[in-house]
Amino acid sequence: MAENEPQVNEFQEMIGTCDAILHVFKMIRKVAATDVPVMVTGASGTGKEMVARAIHQRSNRGKGPFVPINCGAIPRELLESELFGHEKGSFTGAYRSVAGTVERAQDGTLFLDEVGELPLELQVKLLRFLQEYTFERVGGRKSIKVDLRVISATNKDLVELIGQNQFREDLYYRLDVINISLPPLKDRGDDAIIMATVFLKNYASKIGKDIHGFSPEAITAIQTHSWPGNIRELVNRIRRAVVMAERTTITPDNLGLQFGSINPEPFVNGLGLKEAKAKFEAELLSAALARYRGSVQLTAKALKTSRSVIYHLIQKYEIPLTRLTS
Repeated sequence: MAENEPQVNEFQEMIGTCDAILHVFKMIRKVAATDVPVMVTGASGTGKEMVARAIHQRSNRGKGPFVPINCGAIPRELLESELFGHEKGSFTGAYRSVAGTVERAQDGTLFLDEVGELPLELQVKLLRFLQEYTFERVGGRKSIKVDLRVISATNKDLVELIGQNQFREDLYYRLDVINISLPPLKDRGDDAIIMATVFLKNYASKIGKDIHGFSPEAITAIQTHSWPGNIRELVNRIRRAVVMAERTTITPDNLGLQFGSINPEPFVNGLGLKEAKAKFEAELLSAALARYRGSVQLTAKALKTSRSVIYHLIQKYEIPLTRLTS
């Protein structure tokens, strides 16, 4: 595989060429061969569950179940029952015995998403479970033993929560044997464009639309957007764009994004074609340099030109730079 070629596994959103994501791919391959607990950290939308599924699929438990539970999405009073199950009659409305997510993950992987949201009293019970992998259903007396792997994820700083007495330190060390940290999309260089291109091809094919790519303005919008929702936001915007597109290329309007930091209004405000082109070129270059923090090499790559051309345009348009790197 070529050095800069995107690496893709069976989960289509896990694509990238930046050093940080290549390190994540390497970690996935390493930890999949073992059964040690893994903690996946990163902001919302960075792909924590995708990493957990990738580890599961590559492990010797890949043919077993992958059972996720979102610890922050279930009401506190129901969370213990959802996790460990309950016996008939153990509480009002318990008309039958029900196995919890721990039991259903037998021979597979239990994924504890947003584990930082666990209430302290349940953290104690989870810690007790992790010591011997045995538990009792709510209202039950029979000890049940399971064979499974635990992967957890959080977008919170658990060390900070430990300092605030909101997360148990002993549980943290049980869960965080191996840590995989996911970078935000805004720090992944050209990965947003790479992923957007793959998503566009897939979603356009699914609904039978003839869409060939992105307009230059859309590319700039993708490159300059801060992506607070990370990969989840990118996926949703591409899906929206495929539905909204009326031409064979995607525009910023289709994506629901502004045209980067460039305002096209002056182009139609009495400027001739030559002047408008120069203004567009200067603003496009300024936006790209700002996006890549003055890196001429990354700017040239993003604009698909050479570094010598970028240096020439910087001088031509007298673009002020506080920091410039080759």
